[in-house]
Amino acid sequence: MTKADIVSKISDKSGIEKTDVLATVEAFMTEVKGALENGDNVYLRGFGSFIIKTRAEKTGRNISKNTTIKIPAHNIPAFKPAKTFTEGVKNKVAVK
Repeated sequence: MTKADIVSKISDKSGIEKTDVLATVEAFMTEVKGALENGDNVYLRGFGSFIIKTRAEKTGRNISKNTTIKIPAHNIPAFKPAKTFTEGVKNKVAVK
């Protein structure tokens, strides 16, 4: 499902124009991104949490030059679904 699909579905279900829904979805994504960039987690009860995960420093390999490189510690954005969200997917989506 793409952002356009989400906007279309919300517009159809709510009766709000697609341009207004698109602006709302864009604003939501901007706020989540901004919060994570400022070091704040975003908690949406019943849906999940957008969190910052810290990756430890590790040693990697450059295969083409056959050398080892140090990959510094860094933060990455992550999403952790709520328990009810996880259970819903587990119960409704068939294993492929």
